[in-house]
Amino acid sequence: MLSPSRPPEPWDSFFAELDAVADATIRLDCIGGFVVTLLYGLDRPTADVDVIELAPQDAGLKLMQLGMRGGPLHEKHRIYLDRVAVAAVPESYEERLVEMFPGAYGNLRIMALDPYDLALSKLGRNSQKDRDDVLFLARRVPFDLDLLEARYLTEFRFQFGVPEREDLTMRLWLEMIREDRSTAPA
Repeated sequence: MLSPSRPPEPWDSFFAELDAVADATIRLDCIGGFVVTLLYGLDRPTADVDVIELAPQDAGLKLMQLGMRGGPLHEKHRIYLDRVAVAAVPESYEERLVEMFPGAYGNLRIMALDPYDLALSKLGRNSQKDRDDVLFLARRVPFDLDLLEARYLTEFRFQFGVPEREDLTMRLWLEMIREDRSTAPA
């Protein structure tokens, strides 16, 4: 996991401007490519911050309006906040949040799902980019596959109406990671 004190530009200026208008501590719970690239070091471009929770919500609304796609900060910095209204995440993810840039901003707390929760948040969509991100995280962390599977079964599976599709995806992901580990140079 990377731990820079501040994000690179244009992210730092973007977040500094959001922080400047925050009149209380605001927590942004983030998922997606932003977290995989800035926290874990995947080298791929991303132009948005997928936010699943703003707390407190009332104070966070002002930040969303300023930083959303088409908003003033998007126009200025070419990056934006994307409020993900429907995101499946493990049940107790908040207990495991990690602050991405501790102390960098006065009121803004940019939080990331831990790597297991982040991977599981990609399960439902399961695009090629999602699988690539999961494989990257499995290598970078590296994943304890028993923990990944246990968290899926105890905190995530019940959220799906008919979980058989996600069960299959989870099995395929575990196979993908095991195969990658077996072919990796020693």
